[in-house]
Amino acid sequence: MTKKRIIWLIVIIIILLPLWMVVWWCLTPKKKLVVAIIDKTVLTPDGQEHVSLTWILNHEKFTKNKTELYKVSRDYFGFFPFANEKYRIKGLERFSNDQLNQLSNDADLVYITDAYGVYRNEWLSQKNNTERSGMIYGGLSEQDINFLSDIKAKHKLILTEFNSIGSPTSDDIRDKFEQLFSLHWTGWTGRFFESLDTNINTELPRWLINDYKRENGGKWPFTKEGIAFVNNKDQVVVLEKDTHLTQPIPKIITSEAAARAYNLPEQINYPFWFDVLTTDTSVNKILSHFQIDFNNAGKAELVKYGIPLTFPAVQMHIGDDYQFAYFSADFSDNPLDISSSYFKGAEYFKFLFYNHLDHIDRRKFFWFYYRPLITKILDDYYDKIKKHHLGR
Repeated sequence: MTKKRIIWLIVIIIILLPLWMVVWWCLTPKKKLVVAIIDKTVLTPDGQEHVSLTWILNHEKFTKNKTELYKVSRDYFGFFPFANEKYRIKGLERFSNDQLNQLSNDADLVYITDAYGVYRNEWLSQKNNTERSGMIYGGLSEQDINFLSDIKAKHKLILTEFNSIGSPTSDDIRDKFEQLFSLHWTGWTGRFFESLDTNINTELPRWLINDYKRENGGKWPFTKEGIAFVNNKDQVVVLEKDTHLTQPIPKIITSEAAARAYNLPEQINYPFWFDVLTTDTSVNKILSHFQIDFNNAGKAELVKYGIPLTFPAVQMHIGDDYQFAYFSADFSDNPLDISSSYFKGAEYFKFLFYNHLDHIDRRKFFWFYYRPLITKILDDYYDKIKKHHLGR
């Protein structure tokens, strides 16, 4: 074969590769796995708060029954947006105890991707969405916690993440969740901001700035990159690059054993919302933790306000009694195109799906951390269910 023909053959293979990947995906057998997805923070049919989960379910051919794949805009419990500022609420709040029990029988697992909710300023297009306003729907409910209790009692898998128990979930519901899963929310949440300059960054929440000014003589002196912490008493702590931080972006550090078991990087940046929890390590195992690269001034600020210097990013309980995981950040909220899930082997080309020059592109976090973690958890759990059914 001549060199020219070899080159043409390579070109044809490259051109046809996407088609072959789709065909490979179509030929992959379907696997029934009934997932009860709870998402109360859905502003558009794109469902960004749970699209990462649906992407994985679709890519791995997990189905909600024997034939149907999951759809982002349909297959969840929570807030359903429509055109012209209309919506419908289809959460577990409408379920009776008998219906919740039946759902816990039918579902193989539950995943709470977000319970923060929807607020009027976000939903009504004419309002400023960086300001706080009245809640339309949100917070973990009594029915939600009863459902989780049923799932736990039936030894099934429970996956949760920020914001499952933070504001606006009530104190009594939060207490029940904490007792159920042996962890504790400190009341603090945080987020990295690429710029703390109010003249540049229009995404800086006005309520966060106002709360800081109220406690600091009306001043907001920050202009660089940094991390803002806010607690459930409206206290705000800001750590700024150079002043408080040697490196401004929080890192998720994974133990060597967990990195090997779940095919995770031992270190990765995380540039979005997270919450600060503590856990009972005799019950839950910490796979990954958050690391803030602070200097002496930054450490002093954290100590002053009682914010832990390090805290769990992923904690899990895996046992015969029940299986549980809490991800202390907006893990499932990543700007993905669901259509890429139809390409089998897409993970081998992940370098094409994020901006290498953008250090806060959350799609990188999806490809290198969230996708392998959740895929491994679901695969292992599916195999366990399959063996259980075969053993009957």
